[in-house]
Amino acid sequence: MNQEAGSTPEAQHLPGCYRHPDRETGIRCTRCERPICPECMVSASVGFQCPSCVRDGGGSGPAPAAARPRTLAGGSVTADPRLLTKILIGINLAMFIAIQTHASLAADLSLVGAYPPPPFTASEGVADGQYYRLVTSLFVHQQIWHIGFNMLSLWWLGGPLEAALGRARYLAVYFVSGLAGSALAYLLATPVTQTFGASGAIFGLFGATAVLMRRLEYDLRPIIALLVINLIFTFGWSSISWQAHIGGLVAGLITGYAMVHAPRQRRALVQYGTCALVLLAVVVMIVIRTAQLT
Repeated sequence: MNQEAGSTPEAQHLPGCYRHPDRETGIRCTRCERPICPECMVSASVGFQCPSCVRDGGGSGPAPAAARPRTLAGGSVTADPRLLTKILIGINLAMFIAIQTHASLAADLSLVGAYPPPPFTASEGVADGQYYRLVTSLFVHQQIWHIGFNMLSLWWLGGPLEAALGRARYLAVYFVSGLAGSALAYLLATPVTQTFGASGAIFGLFGATAVLMRRLEYDLRPIIALLVINLIFTFGWSSISWQAHIGGLVAGLITGYAMVHAPRQRRALVQYGTCALVLLAVVVMIVIRTAQLT
């Protein structure tokens, strides 16, 4: 055999990135010498550094803002990547406990168009100027199974997505999706329909997660299967607001795509500009429906 020393198949394999072991790389951090892939490389005065060393500042204080590690979508890497998800779950749980204690809160905060039945009065509804219901309804749950299912979904989807997008972008996707779901329910549902729950925002996270997984070239079958199951429940139960689910899903797909595919040079403009366009569509739906009901 004429195979040279050191050229065995085992020796030809490069080490895997310390944060992404499945990605081989020949680059190492100039401080700790851990292998890092292109996504984890942070430019330094000499060579590249890993996110951990940049975050720690090499023992000489925090790194400059321009050199701090960024997420795939351009957000800041944080010590607790699930912080906002935990806060959102906490708010929903606090609201659930408050509603169990004061049942009238559900009627006061749910999404309803106009002229609803008791316990509402004829002057209560979005069409009567109570636009806050489009937001507060996202935090209203009455049944234990409802909040339980939604909060498990929020934890399962929200944590990884928050870590991938960064806090500000994650929160933008969540609320834009939730508002899109509320607006579509307001537009298409009968005026007396009472709609509530975080499902619209969570369906938005489904859409954004699917886009992110495709961007990272992950296997999409698990998220698609879970989404299909949820859509079957959505259209199979008459008490579920399919309008809120579909509105949130479409908004999540659109904003999620903008978050992970925006060009680096105009990243913030594309990302938040897309969110603004979706919100503009939300406003248009609200204006059209309000004109119909007044």
